[in-house]
Amino acid sequence: MSVEAVILAAGQGTRMKSTLPKVLHPLAGKPLLGHVLQAVRQLGVARVHTIVGHGADAVQARYADDQQINWVLQREQKGTGHALLQVMPHIETDNTILVLYGDVPLISVATLQRLLSAVADSSVALLTVNLSHPQGYGRILRNSNGRVAGIVEEKDASEGEKQIKEVNTGIMAVKGSLLHRWLPMLSNDNAQGEYYLTDIIGMAAGEGYDVKAIAPEHHREVEGINSRAQLASMERWHQHRLAEQLMSDGVTLMDPHRIDIRGSLSAGADSVLDVNLVIEGDVVLGREVRIGPNCVIANSTIGDGATIHANCVIEDAVVGDSAQVGPFARLRPGTVMEGGSKVGNFVETKSTTLGEGSKVNHLSYVGDSVVGRNVNIGAGTITCNYDGANKHKTYIEDGVFVGSNTSLVAPLRLGSGSTIGAGSTISGDVGEGQLAVARARQRLIDGWVRPSKKK
Repeated sequence: MSVEAVILAAGQGTRMKSTLPKVLHPLAGKPLLGHVLQAVRQLGVARVHTIVGHGADAVQARYADDQQINWVLQREQKGTGHALLQVMPHIETDNTILVLYGDVPLISVATLQRLLSAVADSSVALLTVNLSHPQGYGRILRNSNGRVAGIVEEKDASEGEKQIKEVNTGIMAVKGSLLHRWLPMLSNDNAQGEYYLTDIIGMAAGEGYDVKAIAPEHHREVEGINSRAQLASMERWHQHRLAEQLMSDGVTLMDPHRIDIRGSLSAGADSVLDVNLVIEGDVVLGREVRIGPNCVIANSTIGDGATIHANCVIEDAVVGDSAQVGPFARLRPGTVMEGGSKVGNFVETKSTTLGEGSKVNHLSYVGDSVVGRNVNIGAGTITCNYDGANKHKTYIEDGVFVGSNTSLVAPLRLGSGSTIGAGSTISGDVGEGQLAVARARQRLIDGWVRPSKKK
């Protein structure tokens, strides 16, 4: 059975009160539509059709690199049935069509797999959920035998029908040949004057099809997002699920309610993550990692036994086993800290490799540099890597000692075992084992009178 996914993403989302199309609003660092696309990719569907309308250019531009999406424009929003009609010329009649929504982001792959298994037996299957407060949803109608007989939208429902707790989620799977037959038969003779996709359920039941109703694993995974309040609520639920998964994998969270994963996080057992940690992009933590409070880590790898102290920002970097960072340190893109190295408080690095056992303890900037093993870089040291037009490299070989308050003017090489006197400005290479001192000679002036303010 081949499956084609159709994602409805043409709505305006007026309640968001935003110029950004609703399906591009981020949830856990990814657009709502991106979550749905990820789910269908994991299912391994044959084709993905995405129906766009309001903000179509922006939506398509966001996923311009995804050549597997077939974009279909719904110029006028006349209902879900009308939206599906726009994509029918692209649909194979022999395939199963999975209908999803770009503003229902957290539908699980496991739930969709069960839905597809059900449609294989019946040709028509849909997700339904029982809600204690079903206002706003279409109600599921069942016959005397308990089989699904149709769906009535709330605006068209009688008072009795409004008491039904089982509601339609909108997510369904239908054989392509049936959609080709039923969609042209839809009518807009209803309270909203729209062509309801849900009307095909009544057609299916009328023709004797056993419509399968499948329940999701959790009702929140089929909730749509129409406002910023709903978006915030869904964000918290999703983050709590991610936190629970981390803890089940053997990670200690000092407060599961104060971690935000805006991408993906893989963490080894016995790692301890303190409060207000923000994860962006793809982050991998090894075993027994310690991360202090108020840190931001993006697209980085942290090795086994590493310690990240409080208030650090780490982006596109690699921190080796047993390395230490911070507090108040910033590792910019291209930083690689090898095992046992240390970047201390108020240190910034960029495009730099820090060798095994090397230390930049405090108040320094090291950029575009290759630092060997067991190097000590004193406080207040900077690599002057930019000449106003181009970046230049600094090479610091094994065992170098750089005194405090030193400027290293690149391009530059400090030979192994060399020593740089404190307060120096070094603009020429230093040989192996040499001492380099480049500072003005101290003068002592007797009888010096300090300037004072004139009366």
